[in-house]
Amino acid sequence: MNKDQYLRMVEQMGEEIDWEKCPPDWEDFPLSVHNAINIFHTLGSKIMPEIGYTGKDYTLLDSLLKSYRIEESTEKDWIFELLIFLDMRTLEESQKQLKAEYDKIKRK
Repeated sequence: MNKDQYLRMVEQMGEEIDWEKCPPDWEDFPLSVHNAINIFHTLGSKIMPEIGYTGKDYTLLDSLLKSYRIEESTEKDWIFELLIFLDMRTLEESQKQLKAEYDKIKRK
């Protein structure tokens, strides 16, 4: 459910909007989150046969930070934390998918 659907549902039910339950839209996030996600998708992925996704290649990170005009150390730290968070989530998802495929093959 997205934010628009949630707001329409609450309106139809005649209830008060609970902003804690309302899913955020892309524009609800600050620019630093947009930049971090864009940088994350720009970075190359390291993928190994039999292992799957092993993480992002951070070789171009400094160049990307400069191109997005991110110069403050606190903002760099925040974006790096977001990148690590996204990388770990992607790694976990890759491992789950690989295990599911392995289990599927093993059952046959």
